[in-house]
Formats: sequence, structure tokens, C-alpha cells
Amino acid sequence: MVIRFGRAMLYLLLALIAFTTLFPFLNVLASSLSSSRAIVSGEVTIFPVEFNWDAYANLLRDGQLFRAMKNTAIITGVGVVLQITATTLAAYPLSKRRLQGRGIMLALILFTMLFGGGLIPLFLVLKALHTLDTYWAIWLPGLISTYNLFVMKTFFEELPIELEESASMDGAGDITVLLRVCLPVSKAIIAALSLFYAVGLWNTYSSALFFLTSSDKMPLVIMLYQMIQSPAETLLAVDSSDTGVVQPEALKAAAIIIAMLPILCVYPFVQRHFVKGMLIGSVKG
Repeated sequence: MVIRFGRAMLYLLLALIAFTTLFPFLNVLASSLSSSRAIVSGEVTIFPVEFNWDAYANLLRDGQLFRAMKNTAIITGVGVVLQITATTLAAYPLSKRRLQGRGIMLALILFTMLFGGGLIPLFLVLKALHTLDTYWAIWLPGLISTYNLFVMKTFFEELPIELEESASMDGAGDITVLLRVCLPVSKAIIAALSLFYAVGLWNTYSSALFFLTSSDKMPLVIMLYQMIQSPAETLLAVDSSDTGVVQPEALKAAAIIIAMLPILCVYPFVQRHFVKGMLIGSVKG
């Protein structure tokens, strides 16, 4: 009886925590689907009031949000490929104890986790490379995450040594072993790190704000920031069919929901790999 009561209380606590976590999302979703009158009067909580699609219709009609989303999709898609490739090519040799200077390299890489060069030196480097106002200004500084590098290095170190030895006996070199032996059994860690990188790139803000100047290259997060900071008359607020003017709050809420949907759709498919990647990083460094 005591065990059942304790389990019931645990489930109740977890349900409260889950509701607390979901409440902001449900409130934003309800606001994006509610009428302007209900939003202004403060009637919206977690359920839409006077259900309508006016906010989404105005965003679709304008097209700016989806242009920004296309830019973000390019930044994320290409960036994940570049980052996973660079991380893999760096992590595999560092996982081999026979690599000369391995200890010094790992120490220098670890140093970057503790100290950064600063914004101004980074800006000067990107300017010297002629990458300002290009997506390379976002991709290059974050090409390899030190944490993700150590996670993948740990994964390669835990692979059975017999796999590589058998391939080496058949005449395979290091590149062949990596491509034909290690990568096929590394799908879990690649999926986990791809999610890490994708979320970071999808939500990139400071790099785009500092290094991109062309409005047609701005990612989604910058657009959302401009929408939140802009006065009401600049937030695409136009007359809708029967309800008058669409409130800026409804437009902001609809834009946030649209921005969240791609990550929400992808995450369930890689969640188990995400958890496994976290465990790998915490077991061995």
C-alpha cells in the first residue's frame, strides 16, 4: 500500500512538472489560434478562444517568415554536414593512442573549452578571410564543438579493437577502416551529435546578428527578434475578414510556433540516440 501511494505521488509530481514545462508552449499555441479580442482581454490560457487562423494567414500572405525559414534551413542543413564531417575527421585520429603528439593536441583542444578568443579577434579573422555577410561566418567559428569532439572520440575508443585489427589484416588503411568499419556502427552517435549541431544552428542568433548584414540572408531567429521589438504597425498587422486587425501578439505567437515545428518534428525520431549520446559523454572522457 505504501509503495502504491509513493508511486502515485511520483506520477503526480512528474505530471505537474510536465504540465509546467508544456504550459508556455500551450499558451503560445492558443494565442496564435485565438481572436484579437480574446488576446487583448487576457482570456487566453491554454485553449484557443474564438478559434481562427488569421495570424497564420497573414504570415503566409507576407512571405517574410518563410524566406527567413529557408535561410535557417540552409544554415542548418549545410552546417550539420560540415560540422559532423569535421568532428568525425578530428575525433577518429585523436582516439588512437599511437597518434604522435596526441596528448598535446588534446590539451590544446581542452583549453578552448575554458578560454575563448573573444568577439573582436573572431570578427577580424572572419574579415581577413572575406567571410563576413556570408553563411561561412556562422559555419566556420562553430565547425567543431569541443564537447561533441570528446563525445565522438570516446565512442571511437569504446569500439571493439578486433574490428579494426581484422580490417587491417585484410590490408585496409586508416581511411578505409573509418569509412567501411567505424562509420557504419556509429549511426547512433552521429544522429545524437547531428541533433546537437542542428538545434544550435537552427537557434543561431549572435553570429547572425554580428556577422550578417544583408536582410535577405537573415535567419529565422533574427526575424523573430525584429518582430518582437518592432512597433505594432510594422508587424504585418493588416485587416482580416471579420475580426478587424490581427494583434501583434497573435502574429508573434504564430511565428514562434512555425519556427518550433521543424525541431519538434525531428526530435522524436532521434530522441533515443540523443539520450545514448549524453550517456556516452558522461561515462568516459
